[in-house]
Amino acid sequence: MDLTNIPDDAYDGDESPPDRSAFESPDSLLREGPIREQLLGTVTAIRTPTKVSTIADRADCDTETARDYLEWFAEMGLVRRYDGRPVRYERNDAYFEWRRINRLREDYSEAEIVEMLSDVLDEIDAYRDRFDADSPDEVSLVDASKTTSTEAAWESLSAWETLDRRAALLDAARRGDSAGVDTPHSIDV
Repeated sequence: MDLTNIPDDAYDGDESPPDRSAFESPDSLLREGPIREQLLGTVTAIRTPTKVSTIADRADCDTETARDYLEWFAEMGLVRRYDGRPVRYERNDAYFEWRRINRLREDYSEAEIVEMLSDVLDEIDAYRDRFDADSPDEVSLVDASKTTSTEAAWESLSAWETLDRRAALLDAARRGDSAGVDTPHSIDV
């Protein structure tokens, strides 16, 4: 049956189309849900110390509820608390690094981690050769743009930075070091 051919008796014309105002808006579907999840989604995006009231506004909840959850998140290590007036919170990157390292160790064998790390290091070496530098920080975007478009140079340097970060995470997972990620230059495969 051709799905574009609707049988004549499928719609008799007497029914009215659905009332779309009765449906929840996509915005409300994305915003609603357990407050804890809304707050967690909000704090994972916070990169600078932020007031509780601002976090509550972003998570669409009241300040006291946000304060209670933020204290709990701070105890768990998800966020850092900055005392003062007002109290501020920000995402704890060390916690998320620890989780990523542990997840790598859970999902992959040591041999798989070493293989992935080797592949990433090969890609990094290709960038080092291409730009004749040891890190993307040593490359001038202006100079790199002389041989390629600025956008292409920027994308390459960004990809290189991402690979450096991935190599550091893989190396920490390989070493069983869930305390933190060393700089990419300390990788000792």
